[in-house]
Amino acid sequence: MDVDNAAWRKKRNLLSLAQINFYALLATAFFIALSPTAAVVTLLIGVVLWLVRWRIDPEVRFRRLPLDRPLFLFALIGAASILVSPDRFFSFYNYINLVGVYLLTYLLTGQLVREEEQLRQVVEALALSAILVVAYGFYQYIFGIDISDMKWVDGNAFPELRKRVFSTWENPNILAGYLDEAIALTFAFFMNARERMTRFLLGGGLLALAACLAMTYARGACLAVAVVLALYGVLRDRRVLLGCLVVGGGALFLDPLLAERLASAFTTADTSAEMRLALWESTLDMIFDHPLLGIGWGAYWMVYPTYDFYINDPAVKIVHAHNVYLNYAAEIGVFGALTWCAAFFGAMASSLRTGLTSAPSFLASFRLGLGLALATVALGGLTDDVLFNIPTSMLLWMLFALSAALPGPSESENDVGTKP
Repeated sequence: MDVDNAAWRKKRNLLSLAQINFYALLATAFFIALSPTAAVVTLLIGVVLWLVRWRIDPEVRFRRLPLDRPLFLFALIGAASILVSPDRFFSFYNYINLVGVYLLTYLLTGQLVREEEQLRQVVEALALSAILVVAYGFYQYIFGIDISDMKWVDGNAFPELRKRVFSTWENPNILAGYLDEAIALTFAFFMNARERMTRFLLGGGLLALAACLAMTYARGACLAVAVVLALYGVLRDRRVLLGCLVVGGGALFLDPLLAERLASAFTTADTSAEMRLALWESTLDMIFDHPLLGIGWGAYWMVYPTYDFYINDPAVKIVHAHNVYLNYAAEIGVFGALTWCAAFFGAMASSLRTGLTSAPSFLASFRLGLGLALATVALGGLTDDVLFNIPTSMLLWMLFALSAALPGPSESENDVGTKP
C-alpha cells in the first residue's frame, strides 16, 4: 500500500512539474513581444525544468523534429564563421547570446507542444500579447511621439511625417514585421471561422492590426502583407482581394502621407531607399570575397567600412544589410545562408500545403496562418533584416518549432529514447 502511495505521489509531482514547465513556455510566448528580458528568463527556467524532467521522468524523451538538421547545420556553420571574424571574441559572445537563445526557444517549444490543446494555449498567449502591443501602439499615436530625431525616416523627403509608432519594439520597422505575422495568423483564423461572433471579433482584430501597421509607415512590411493577402485572394478567394482593395484604398485615401511613403518604395527619392541599394551592392562584394564562411557571425558592422562607398562616415554604424538573405550570406557564407533558407522555406511550404488542403479546423487555420506569416517574413526580408532583433528571431524560431511539432499520425516516430 505504501509503495502504491509513493508511486502515486511521484506521478502527481511529475505531472505538476510538467504543468509548471509548460507555464514557463506560455510565459515565454507572452513576453516575447513585451519584454525580451522576461522572455529570456522564463525561457531559461523552462529549459532547466525540461532537463530536470528529462533526467528523472522515464516518460520524457527527446523528440526529433523535421527542421532539426537544417537548423543544426545553420548553427554549426554560424559557429565556424567565428574563426574568420575580425574580432573572434565579439562574434563568439554575440553568437552564444543570440543563437543560444534561438536554439533553446526551438528546443523548449518543440519538446513541449505535442497536443492541439497545448498549441491552442500557446496561440492564446501570443494573441494576448499582440493585443497589448497594438493597444500601446494606438496610445503612442493618439498622444503623440515625435520621431524627428530618431533617424527612422528621411526628414527632407518626408517633412510632414512626425509620428511612427513602435509600441514595445525597438523601432517601427521591427514592429511592422511583427504585425505582418500577427495579421497573417489572424486572417487565417478569420477565414476558417464559422461562428458569427468569432468572425466579428477576428475581423475587428484584423482592422486594428492593419491600422497599427499603417501607423508605422513601414513601406516594406505594408507591401509584403498586401502582396501575400492579395495573392491568396487571387488564388483562393476573390473576396479577399476585394477586401484588400477596399481596406488598402481606404487607408491611402484617409492618409495621403502613407500613400506617398509606399510610392517612394519604388524610387530612390529618399536616402533610406538609396542607401539600401548601396548597402546591397557592398554586401554582394563581401559575399563574393568570402563565399564559404563569410566575414564572421555578427561582424557586418566591423567589415562594412572596408566596402563602404556610399556613406563614407566612420561615425555611422551599419549593423546589417537591410536584407535577410544577403546578411546571412555575408556573415556566415553562402552555405550557411542556404541551410537557414532550407529550414525557413521548408516550414513555409509545409505549413501552406497542409493549411490549404486540410478541412477547416484549429490546426488547419494555424498551419495556413503560419505559412502566410512566414511568406510575409520572406518578402519583408528582401528590403529589411528585422531578424537581427532578438525577440523577432525568438518568435520566428518558436514558429519553426510549432510548424515542425504539430500533432500528426506519425508523431510517435519522432520520439527517441535518449535517456541518461
